[in-house]
Amino acid sequence: MQQNQEQKKDAGIQIQLDEATAQGVYSNLALINHTETEFIIDFIYVQPQAPQGKVRSRVLTSPIHMKRLINALTDNMKKYEDRFGEIKLTQEQQVQKIGFLQ
Repeated sequence: MQQNQEQKKDAGIQIQLDEATAQGVYSNLALINHTETEFIIDFIYVQPQAPQGKVRSRVLTSPIHMKRLINALTDNMKKYEDRFGEIKLTQEQQVQKIGFLQ
């Protein structure tokens, strides 16, 4: 955490994080939509065997920031797999409707 704060400080941005936000929320489903000018990401939690899920957080962002976010996620996934091993998805998991959708 301290390294992240130092990096953000070096970039000239100071980030404030209140305690409630720092707790985070768990999501096991994401729905992503877009218009010409923005992307909308709904992070949802679906309980096992439950007929419906609940949106825990909605993030709206610009296409440029979305592209940077995708690049950062890709970079972090590579670093994760380099350290802990490849995350292997079965064929079913790759096409499954539950999970992160686009």
